[in-house]
Amino acid sequence: MRPKKPRHKRRPGKPQIELLCAQIGPEVGLDPRYVRREPPPNRGRRKTLQLCKQVERALCLALAGDCADRVLGDLQVISVEPAPNSARLLVTVSPSPSAAPVDPTDVTAHLARASGKLRCEIAAAIHRKKTPELAFWVLAMRIQG
Repeated sequence: MRPKKPRHKRRPGKPQIELLCAQIGPEVGLDPRYVRREPPPNRGRRKTLQLCKQVERALCLALAGDCADRVLGDLQVISVEPAPNSARLLVTVSPSPSAAPVDPTDVTAHLARASGKLRCEIAAAIHRKKTPELAFWVLAMRIQG
């Protein structure tokens, strides 16, 4: 019994080839080796944004419940973004609307003291080999009077 020949993909017919050849595009006349192709979608960007969302959730829980510090308990996390990349994250925080007015430099000092504990909370919440560094940015709340 003879083995069957492998089926090849069906080649386009002559009318289809002529139709494609009749269309003029920007790459006509260029060597195909030098035509730039679109890069594939960046999977790393999606994973970085996923990490930022996980860190945001963990920080919200850590600031709301686990912190004994009253100043940190009155903060709310606005956003978490990669600073240059996922190894360092920029956390934007703001005092909650019901909180008493506080000085942003005072809040920054409290965050600097608690940054180690906050990183431990994040390490427990995410599954990564290295926990990202945290940089905090405090938005000052306007006092309406």
